[in-house]
Amino acid sequence: MKRLCGTVLIMEAVIVLLAIVPAIKLEHVSGSAVGILGGVIAVVAIVLSGMIGRGRWALYAGSVFQLLVIAAGVMVPMMYVLGAIFAILWFLGIWLASKVEREQKEREETAQKANAGSEAGTAA
Repeated sequence: MKRLCGTVLIMEAVIVLLAIVPAIKLEHVSGSAVGILGGVIAVVAIVLSGMIGRGRWALYAGSVFQLLVIAAGVMVPMMYVLGAIFAILWFLGIWLASKVEREQKEREETAQKANAGSEAGTAA
């Protein structure tokens, strides 16, 4: 989960930083406001990407962050679209990573049972 969700956040930071100049030109919004908003979003995304493996709280914080990025669309309408895309990727990443971790755990349990059964068979 750590790798997948962290990657989503890093890519979000990169895309938001790259979108600052077009947002200024196309949205007719103050350059300093867009720069500050984009910079804050990028920094928070990078910090959160480093925190993902440290507990479930980071996943909750990342989820709230996705909602805040969408809410940034009030200031820069382009953020509605970017925020929605990355929110979908975020929640899809959590779902896929949970599924993979669950399957890995089941495989490990099956392997342990098989090893225990073969050890009992050789002891007899």
